Amino acid sequence: MQKIVTRAIVHGVYIITTRTKERINGMTAAWVSQVSLNPVMLMVAIGPGRFTHGLIKESGYFAVNTLSKDQIEIAKLFGFKSGRKHDKFQNIEYFNAPNGSPVLKDAIAYFECKLIDDFKAGDHSIFTGTVTDAKIIKENADPLIFKWEDYF
Repeated sequence: MQKIVTRAIVHGVYIITTRTKERINGMTAAWVSQVSLNPVMLMVAIGPGRFTHGLIKESGYFAVNTLSKDQIEIAKLFGFKSGRKHDKFQNIEYFNAPNGSPVLKDAIAYFECKLIDDFKAGDHSIFTGTVTDAKIIKENADPLIFKWEDYF
């Protein structure tokens, strides 16, 4: 019952990216939110078993890439394969934010965040970060909204 009820909560769809000295990776996420205005801070909830989880802790930075409504295939690419075994960026155009986080060239916008804290929240970890750089890439684009049936 809980899963059915939580489908009524609306989320955008984002690609969370990070870079360590050895790897870049990204994953699809819907649980993203602003948590502070001054300083501007965002949070993302990530399961501890996700490859990106450990990379963010190692890196200390992550980027939130906002997807447009026509990017569901990118969301699936970054959501259905593990970065442990696949280079998700193999055919994806990106550039680096100032602290090295990969940014999808075709995202609506991005926010690069310096990791401030992480803590356990049920079966996920909440990563909070201060926004160190942000930019709107595509003006007037409609964001991709998460719908359970599009993915499962």
